[in-house]
Amino acid sequence: MKVIVLGSGVIGTASAYYLAQQGHEVTVIDRQPAAGLETSYANAGEVSPGYSAPWAAPGIPVKALKWLMMRHSPLVIRPGTDPDMWRWVFQMLLNCTASRYEINKGRMVRLAEYSRDCLIALRDATGISYDHRTQGTLQLFRTQKQLDASASDIAVLQRYGVPYEVLDPAGCVRVEPALAHVRDKFVGALRLPNDETGDCFKFTQQLASMAERAGVTFKYGVAIQRLLADERKITGIRTSEGDLKADSYVLALGSYSPLLLREVGIRVPVYPIKGYSITVPIHDAAHAPESTIMDETYKVAITRLGDRIRVGGTAEISGYDLTLRNARRETLEHSVVDLFPKGGDVAKAEFWCGLRPMTPDGTPVMGPTPYRNLFLNTGHGTLGWTMACGAGRVLADLVSGKRPEIDMEGLFMDRYGKTNRPIVVPQEVRA
Repeated sequence: MKVIVLGSGVIGTASAYYLAQQGHEVTVIDRQPAAGLETSYANAGEVSPGYSAPWAAPGIPVKALKWLMMRHSPLVIRPGTDPDMWRWVFQMLLNCTASRYEINKGRMVRLAEYSRDCLIALRDATGISYDHRTQGTLQLFRTQKQLDASASDIAVLQRYGVPYEVLDPAGCVRVEPALAHVRDKFVGALRLPNDETGDCFKFTQQLASMAERAGVTFKYGVAIQRLLADERKITGIRTSEGDLKADSYVLALGSYSPLLLREVGIRVPVYPIKGYSITVPIHDAAHAPESTIMDETYKVAITRLGDRIRVGGTAEISGYDLTLRNARRETLEHSVVDLFPKGGDVAKAEFWCGLRPMTPDGTPVMGPTPYRNLFLNTGHGTLGWTMACGAGRVLADLVSGKRPEIDMEGLFMDRYGKTNRPIVVPQEVRA
């Protein structure tokens, strides 16, 4: 078939690559001049299936109130009159129960584990390089209360057979030697040895080049204006270069997906949650991280990417605002300097922000829609890089009429039912 993919971030590019591998004639459309220039550009760098968890969790409403009072807060809310913002917040609060958390985390881990396996297979087959490391993630706890609270996550990891280690301070230093210099600042950690790290932008750029060699056409600098539809299917895409047509369409526009979908009667609960990062040149490799450290107190990820340290975090609820705010930079700098004071030169850091396409329950919105030739691959939140290869492979299978290799329960968009017509997901695909 002829397939148009909307969006050339890591999700859209992975979708295009796997579609081409299944023999389709694929065109990717993006307003940017190259692939991976928006949310995929400078994320935290984690490929962390074991750390996959929804933000909506028991105790989060109380924690959020405390976070808002912190100087270096992991959460910032800029109140406005946008009803979508408050609808999203309300739906997230409804998911802050133990039962919903367990269900949602299970769904996320299922896709993320599959995606990590797809990434490994892709790397082995193609030799794609992107400053990757395979040394795991260390979720660092500064207090005993944080360490004790990890029990619920461990229970889910055990259920899905995800390897993990609970480490004391000496164990933390064993896997991250530079932490020896700040040993008094933490009580322990949860280590996920099968997690990986890598530069998402480098990966997306290389995968786009590989997709082009496989026959995919990338139309950069083209603005997507609207979907054209009749009652049963999408009939084309209106762009700044005219109308484009295909047999099937894949929408992978991240946070901007709802804006296009609502015009054809589909409402998906995806909302932009802004995240920030700094990319710090390494000053002393012996004092820098080896892999990824998650600073649980500030919800900041500190990742080694070649000769750089990527520091990412903050959840800022402020709509589609892309203003860089110095207070958020100060939080990122505080976390990395506190744990790795001699590792990098923060004065020379590149400061960046991007919009994560978040759903209230944390799980992405994928698969068929009421329009028989329109498929969604969006809502991956902070885990777009982690889930990219698996989501791209699943999407290619669905477009091709094949049964995905993983159970898709809870990942189809019909779990929300936010549309002006019923969604019917084929039974063979559900299975």
